[in-house]
Amino acid sequence: MTAAVELEPLVRRLTADNPSPFTFRGTNSYVVGPRGGAVAVIDPGPMSAAHLQALLAATAGETVAAIVVSHTHRDHSPLSRALAARTGAPIVGCAPLALRGGAEAGFDADYLPDRVLAEGERVAGEGWTLEAVATPGHTSNHLAFHLPETNALFTADHVMGWSTTVVSPPDGDMTDYMASLEKLIARDDRVYYPGHGDEISDRPQRLARGQLGHRKQREGQILRALDGGAERSIPEMVAEMYKGLDPRLAPAAGRSVLAHLIDLDRRGLAAGEGERWRRAG
Repeated sequence: MTAAVELEPLVRRLTADNPSPFTFRGTNSYVVGPRGGAVAVIDPGPMSAAHLQALLAATAGETVAAIVVSHTHRDHSPLSRALAARTGAPIVGCAPLALRGGAEAGFDADYLPDRVLAEGERVAGEGWTLEAVATPGHTSNHLAFHLPETNALFTADHVMGWSTTVVSPPDGDMTDYMASLEKLIARDDRVYYPGHGDEISDRPQRLARGQLGHRKQREGQILRALDGGAERSIPEMVAEMYKGLDPRLAPAAGRSVLAHLIDLDRRGLAAGEGERWRRAG
């Protein structure tokens, strides 16, 4: 059973045992609040009896006042229901995701919060406050949470130190993702606590700026690949752009390329549908 790691007096981290090429060492859950008091649990994680027991052990003798969810991917939100059943705590945070035709396999279709937090809305306990910061892009319902008492930001899957974020249409949106990065760059948060990987405490805005620059470089690669007028397929572009990529990640890279192409289409710079695209204008 995973033990909680204290990152600062108000923040403890537990990592679920669900490592993968997409989750790194596993999904981070955070316990926020003073020991022995009323606390919040951010992103309980995937449906896992072992992780549920770890969260209950970490909060033994404390009151779980809120279960806070950043977005409804299946590695972040499903355990909220079992934890709520054991603790009686309300589930608050992102809105349920409504995709036309039903939720995709990676989404938690059964997520049902007791309270949805909009930009700037808060949930609080004695000595702590969590304020919602809307960061759509990775998913349309993605939220980060600001802890003003220590100027920390729980960034979930929007900014992670170990990897860039997958942006997969139709729900993932590159236009929104880039705007959300700009939003974080303009903030003065002291530290980022991501959904996967270690905390980012050395000028975290620099990492967000670097990831924005990385996305703009990818955009430039795509436009160069489309130069010459011929239609190109997304798999062709992935093979050219992602040298040495783990083959297991190729489909996700293709989804991010598609997200860039949709953004470029909106701006009149690319045109196409499905796998085949060309330069516009």
